[in-house]
Amino acid sequence: MARDSKDVFQQPSAGTVTHDEPPPGLFRGASKRTFFGQPVGLSTLFFTEMWERFSFYGIRPLLVLFMTAAITSGGFGFDRETASSIVGIYAACVYLTALPGGWIADRLLGLRRAIWYGGVLIALGHLSIALSIKFAHSAFFIGLILIVLGTGLLKPNISAIVGDLYPEGGSRRDAGFSIFYMGINIGALVAPLVTGYLGERVGWHLGFGAAGVGMLIGLITYRLRADKTLGDVGVAPASTDPAEHRRIKLIVGASIGIIVLLVVLTMSGLMHINPVSMAQKMTLVIVAMALVYFIYLFVGGGLDIEDKKRVVVIILLFIFAAIFWSGFEQAPTSLNLFARDYTNRVVFGWEMPTLWLQAANSVFVIALAPVFAALWIGLGNRGKDPSSVAKFAWGLFFAGLGFVVMLIASNIVIKGGGNVRVSPWWLVLSYLFQTFGELSLSPVGLSSMTKLAPFKFKGQMMGVWFMAAALGNLIAGLVGGHVDPEKLQEMPILFRQTSISLFIAAVVCGLLVFPLRKMMRGVPAGNR
Repeated sequence: MARDSKDVFQQPSAGTVTHDEPPPGLFRGASKRTFFGQPVGLSTLFFTEMWERFSFYGIRPLLVLFMTAAITSGGFGFDRETASSIVGIYAACVYLTALPGGWIADRLLGLRRAIWYGGVLIALGHLSIALSIKFAHSAFFIGLILIVLGTGLLKPNISAIVGDLYPEGGSRRDAGFSIFYMGINIGALVAPLVTGYLGERVGWHLGFGAAGVGMLIGLITYRLRADKTLGDVGVAPASTDPAEHRRIKLIVGASIGIIVLLVVLTMSGLMHINPVSMAQKMTLVIVAMALVYFIYLFVGGGLDIEDKKRVVVIILLFIFAAIFWSGFEQAPTSLNLFARDYTNRVVFGWEMPTLWLQAANSVFVIALAPVFAALWIGLGNRGKDPSSVAKFAWGLFFAGLGFVVMLIASNIVIKGGGNVRVSPWWLVLSYLFQTFGELSLSPVGLSSMTKLAPFKFKGQMMGVWFMAAALGNLIAGLVGGHVDPEKLQEMPILFRQTSISLFIAAVVCGLLVFPLRKMMRGVPAGNR
């Protein structure tokens, strides 16, 4: 976006008319300056979220490399299946805690305080991980728990405040979210470049520490600018009932107590946790929870026939989304290990860090997101906009192509007896196809959940979307450890099975387009 810096923040002109009530996007106590033509409060949220995503994407792909590195190299020396399962559990829990995090903010803390406390927990988590490399291993897992809890408080609520900046809704709100989304991807792009170099080349503690410094910068930015730019938005919780506050504090306190007890029992050796087994059990629990919830909707949800039709589509999107994420979220596990062990990363005589290839997805998202948005708008203007299910089919298909690329690359490695390192362009091409899939499916899925959800279940349906992502992350973690020099033949099998699963899902999804369109004829077009 070629724009002079003086155009980023603009003071209102001298002829600006003042009102007793703040104009759209402005709240009492908020600055009247703008940020790319949007409420200036967006700038605070933009930079806070950018640094939070820097911290998240800075450590996530670093985790599996660190945990599988030999003890002599400063790592934990874990086997790959264990390390990959831990990454899957960690990512799944991040998605699952978004639900209680939003609930606590709505009912007790308010959005603003939830973001602050969440950021503090994340920063403490990074500090704990960085110190664990020099001191106790247990601090590493305590750090992961703190980051999970903090992200649950911060992530859903910062997005909610972005929405609250635009009480008028409309295209201006969509534009605001587009700018906010750009901040997320800038953080995700820069993070692996910084933490990858420091963690892999200088010291693991510096890589993890750099991610923590990023979160600290985000916290300071938020603390210094929130009151000036956000005014009163997000300050008060939705509930002011003291009895409800006491009840929520009791639930939160009991939950924290259980977590502390489990940590103490594990650290003392009285309880042993097998990450692979835990990931498998969590997968079954999430599937069971989803099944019970959907049965409840049909049996006891009080839905009419049109609502039930929409729920059928939501169930299908849930299944297809979980399958998609089970492939896509192998980036920090199987594809990351492939980059380290089997990819020639030498450029002009210098070997780039493994994590640098993780930045490819963010580069493609930043470059292609406007293209896909223009594509859907253009097709819509011509009356040819594909349905949500059709877009899901294309998303699954493109992701499948990405793993076909990896299948070819892994077979080259196999033919060389594991001693051949392939060009990084194989991974870059794979990430390109997967980005095509992400842009076809992820934003469409979010939009579809809001459009299809029965009115009284709208908030819960966003939880269903998070559950699909959590399920996909768990599966990706369980299978991601099969890229192993000691089990060379398993690698092409993993990529082949992943691509086949995605292609089968794409075909089934494509075949359902017409019957679902026929079933949904009685549903208003805006809710399909």
